[in-house]
Amino acid sequence: MDRHRPAKRSLGQNFLVDANIQRKIVDALGAESGDEVVEIGPGRGALTRHLIGRVRRLVLVELDDHLAGELAAAYDGRDDVRVVHGDILDSSIHELTSEGVEAAQVLVLGNIPYNITTPILFHLLERPRPREIVLMVQDDVAARIVAPVGTKEYGALSVGVRAVAEVERLFKVGRKAFRPVPGVDSAMIRVRPTQPPSMSEEEEEALRHLVRAAFQWRRKQLGKILRAHHDLGYDPDVAAAALARAGAALSDRPERLTPAQFVALAAALP
Repeated sequence: MDRHRPAKRSLGQNFLVDANIQRKIVDALGAESGDEVVEIGPGRGALTRHLIGRVRRLVLVELDDHLAGELAAAYDGRDDVRVVHGDILDSSIHELTSEGVEAAQVLVLGNIPYNITTPILFHLLERPRPREIVLMVQDDVAARIVAPVGTKEYGALSVGVRAVAEVERLFKVGRKAFRPVPGVDSAMIRVRPTQPPSMSEEEEEALRHLVRAAFQWRRKQLGKILRAHHDLGYDPDVAAAALARAGAALSDRPERLTPAQFVALAAALP
């Protein structure tokens, strides 16, 4: 692999060069010999080389033309490695896995571009969902995902992820672990989707619609949001009854509701 090739700013590349952090990340994934792992954005193979031979099969998804070619050449002839030259947003976990392997058995690992963290995370949470996702994200994004209810960081991202998965912030990764050095620190998160899903796809879509609207007006009370938001417009009595069933009050603001209460509220609305 070409260790001296400059990173492409257009692809948001920052290469992880700290070997101790590399090993720590792979250990956090906890992959075993019988597991199938999808690695997003392997780049120069910083994490890949710690996974090779450790798992049953490794699928490497790399968008960069040059790096994808280098990975394909480096692992040519290995039955336990598949290199996919493309964008993870264009592929589902089901499409990437081996025949006979269900998405719910697959582990996902990624050091992903900061500018598309949220789209990638929600893409990975589309059905069918993997067993576990371990991602490197911007430190402030990790803080928002795991933010306690009632804090200013708690919002639509927090609810959207935690309504369908358990999330854990694992550890911080300082900016000096990368080349080029980014302007922010990073953090590793672990996302374990609820298996089987606790909601139908229609229920999840209704929840996303509600949460998006609620946090657009996060400074307003929920009673007003449910009645007056242009994407909602519920009858006042219907809104009051639904909030009561979710254990919430008309005067509560969105950041006061837990993910479970949002799930209950979405289910109580017609």
